[in-house]
Amino acid sequence: MSPSPSPAPAPSAAPPAYAERLGLPWWYWLAGLGLAGLLATELWMGAGGLRSWLPFVLLLPATVAALWWLGRIRVAVRDGELRVDDARLPVRFVADAVPLDAAGRREVLGVGADPLAFVVQRPWVGGAVQVVLDDPADPTPFWVVSSRHPVELAAAIMAARNAG
Repeated sequence: MSPSPSPAPAPSAAPPAYAERLGLPWWYWLAGLGLAGLLATELWMGAGGLRSWLPFVLLLPATVAALWWLGRIRVAVRDGELRVDDARLPVRFVADAVPLDAAGRREVLGVGADPLAFVVQRPWVGGAVQVVLDDPADPTPFWVVSSRHPVELAAAIMAARNAG
């Protein structure tokens, strides 16, 4: 009995998904924990008893929690949606997605910025994507979303829109 050839895998109709986390750079963690340790040491200042360890027990975990919270935002394109933290935008309402460098982001979010725009901007991330909307029922003209890979994010948004 001869082995039968295995069937070829079916081509996937789903566009490639995109996901990233807008976490903090490592040196923000180093600086934050260093400053928290310095502040805890200043509060301790050779005291005994409860004051000897309480500043360290409170400040260092609070700093870790605050730094984690600052870098918690996730950006994803999947299931026909652009997801930015808790916000979701169906890609059928996207007219265009424009990748922006730091100068382009500064121009879009500068003095003449539209106050109705939805903005998720992280200063430690240089790039961004401007997502222009085409939804007559929504007063939001566009979204501006920080991204470390704005070209890939814009391509994923447009691919998801074209696929759906």
